[in-house]
Amino acid sequence: MRVAIFVTCVNDTLYPGTGKAVVRLLRRLGHDVGFPAAQTCCGQMHFNTGYRAQAVPLVKGFADAFAPYDAVVTPSASCAAMVREWHPRLVPAASGTASRVYELSEFLVDVLGVTDVGASYPHRVTYHPTCHSLRLLRVGDRPLRLLREVRGIDLVELPGADECCGFGGTFALKNPAVSSAMGADKAAQVRATGAGTLCAADNSCLMHIGGTLSRAGASVRPVHLAEILAATEGAPA
Repeated sequence: MRVAIFVTCVNDTLYPGTGKAVVRLLRRLGHDVGFPAAQTCCGQMHFNTGYRAQAVPLVKGFADAFAPYDAVVTPSASCAAMVREWHPRLVPAASGTASRVYELSEFLVDVLGVTDVGASYPHRVTYHPTCHSLRLLRVGDRPLRLLREVRGIDLVELPGADECCGFGGTFALKNPAVSSAMGADKAAQVRATGAGTLCAADNSCLMHIGGTLSRAGASVRPVHLAEILAATEGAPA
């Protein structure tokens, strides 16, 4: 199987360690991972703010860049949802490539059929299911099934886990007061768990919640799911 990583704009610019973690993890599981240099933004920001025509060239570029691969794996439920749900509607010819795009936990559980990836993370962790992963991709409990198999982890339930953190992409820019209030509620729920690590499948949400926690003086570390799954006893996160 020819596998490619779609790293996404946020990860490429701000969290390159997450993309590297995906590559380490998939290589450990026996897969070669390609990185087509022609990949760019999936167009989600343009699409969500009403610039659909401007998103079309990005959709076409995505389809061309990843066409040679059997599977495209991304550490972003948000971008995976954009590609799978909306690319075919914007550009019907992109449907073939879009159908082969998977969020990381989907690829591991549904395609590779694994939940124990040999990870080790001896810390107390709580998991926040992001809105796109819950409501559009419907990844369900796949991330939790993977986390439960991690050696040494103390996984604790997050109160109000299905509530939005308030980021919502450009929503946070257009409605900063509401976004901040929602973020504060989510941060309080995270702190109530006593966890030292907050995990999610989208760094955009981790950035929002993590910033809120940091400003409140909390010592909770936001860590992407990929980085926990890539961690081992010999190579901790």
